[in-house]
Amino acid sequence: MATDYDAPRKSDDDSESIEALKERVPDKLSGAVDVEDADNPGGFDLPGADLSDLDLDVVVLPPQADEFTCVECFLVKHRSLIDHETKLGAICVECAA
Repeated sequence: MATDYDAPRKSDDDSESIEALKERVPDKLSGAVDVEDADNPGGFDLPGADLSDLDLDVVVLPPQADEFTCVECFLVKHRSLIDHETKLGAICVECAA
């Protein structure tokens, strides 16, 4: 006997009302807030982690003669990593792969 898999299926559970289904499912929007939220460690403080008064001095160097900026990933890399050149500039071997 052939079975029509596209036909809607009826079972005894289909007669249950939507109100009965809502009663079985817990209300996730009830307003109860989980205080111990493990997915949000925003309230976790490390001792001695206050870096607000720390000034960082970073020396930024321009690209050197043996370096190029890839037009795909915009990273400065050594000239030995050039895969090919385009009208816009050089493309590194990682972006060309």
